[in-house]
Amino acid sequence: MPATPAWPPKSAPRLFVEGELAEGQQRSIDGQQGHYLAKVMRVAEGDAVILCDDATGEWLATVSEAGKRSVTLSVSERLRPREAVPDLWLCPALLKKDRFDMVLEKATELGARAIHPVITRRCVADKLNPERARTIVTEAAEQCARTALPSLVEPRKLDALLRGWPADRLLFFADEEGGQSAAEAFTFTRYPERREGAHKAAILIGPEGGFDDAEREAIRAHAQARPISLGPRILRGETAAIAALALWMGVAGDWAEDCKPD
Repeated sequence: MPATPAWPPKSAPRLFVEGELAEGQQRSIDGQQGHYLAKVMRVAEGDAVILCDDATGEWLATVSEAGKRSVTLSVSERLRPREAVPDLWLCPALLKKDRFDMVLEKATELGARAIHPVITRRCVADKLNPERARTIVTEAAEQCARTALPSLVEPRKLDALLRGWPADRLLFFADEEGGQSAAEAFTFTRYPERREGAHKAAILIGPEGGFDDAEREAIRAHAQARPISLGPRILRGETAAIAALALWMGVAGDWAEDCKPD
């Protein structure tokens, strides 16, 4: 006998929606999301759609009515609770639009809990379109099957970031002039019992031209700052952000947890 197809199918569309979901709800999806379901995915009555609310988790819904511009869904059961996300913030300096779009997308895929854009003296941009940024983050979360959206904070100047920095969070900053090996430094956030102080972490990445001397001095003078090295090559801002995040997840984040022996 042929195997029973998996339900819901892996190809089912995934969407984040506003407001908490619950069993038995009817949800009308319109606007861009309605267009996506109706015109791009061409869903029909009875098709499965996966919904997430960034609060209770991931839910199975089925199409009860498919129109030209909107789709009505019936929420039937919760598939997964909202995931626990590693307590890591990414603090990237603003870059050119397309390059920063990549940072937002990949930070979401890699599992950052929060994204705190930073404005430094050598930034080529000093503004961020919040709607565009939120759309990029949400679509990335839908694509990689996250059930929790990362927090997206308004851009702040570096000095304001440092003044308001929490005393219980380490600030690793990628310094092109050198620092402790990133892999070695990150290991201590996985084993907080080996040192004094809290083990919450953040990674600060500079702009295309790097930090200037005054900024570097101010960062190094901060009690929670830890300069790190990402290797012998000078990396672009977006490459440094992706590399540092991936390394932290592998050493101290949920990638490391996945590799624990049974």
